[in-house]
Amino acid sequence: MTKQTKYAERLPESFFQRETTKVARDLIGKVIAHYLDGDWVGGSIVETEAYLHSDDPASHSARGQTPSNASMFDRPGILYVYPIHAKHCLNAVTEAKGRGAAVLIRAIEPLWGIETMQRKRRLQDLRRLTRGPAMLCQALAIDRDDDGRCLVSDPNLGLFELKTAPTTVHSLTMASIDPRATVSTGPPTIVATPRIGISKAQRLKLRFVDSRSRFLSRPMPK
Repeated sequence: MTKQTKYAERLPESFFQRETTKVARDLIGKVIAHYLDGDWVGGSIVETEAYLHSDDPASHSARGQTPSNASMFDRPGILYVYPIHAKHCLNAVTEAKGRGAAVLIRAIEPLWGIETMQRKRRLQDLRRLTRGPAMLCQALAIDRDDDGRCLVSDPNLGLFELKTAPTTVHSLTMASIDPRATVSTGPPTIVATPRIGISKAQRLKLRFVDSRSRFLSRPMPK
């Protein structure tokens, strides 16, 4: 595959300051990137889940604000990282400050820093590197210490939209896509399904996926 130079324009706070399900859907096809060891590591988002501020007993905010979930109530675009079974999950905070809503990023298609991700995961199989929220955090070296970082302003971490050329002076030039990556072409085919691994509000279709992707945490039924 020929290397493709891409430019990543950072998503502004206004992107996150919207209704959570819209943000979760619109994040499909955007990219997440973390600057590690002198290089960008990340890829294209293929799976998300929305966790709402009300009428959603599966959301961490349903029990109110606590020291452990305080970042979920922060301003839009803040990173909320929580531990689960000695691993971690990463979320982008949405809507207005104090609401308690966020989007869980469940899976990405690896595009940059694949060798770094393989080393972090101690795994070579590209399809298994980032196909679940805990695996994703491990591959991107995100843990509880990153809770509260700002995805809008942090120079070393963010959510972006890919462009073929810089459109503003604030565009961040990304490294060339790794030649081992299998870059999906065309716009994502977005499908809503019930969320995974929860015991409450199981019927709500708040999981959004690119149904064409080979990198989902749980494949779409054929």
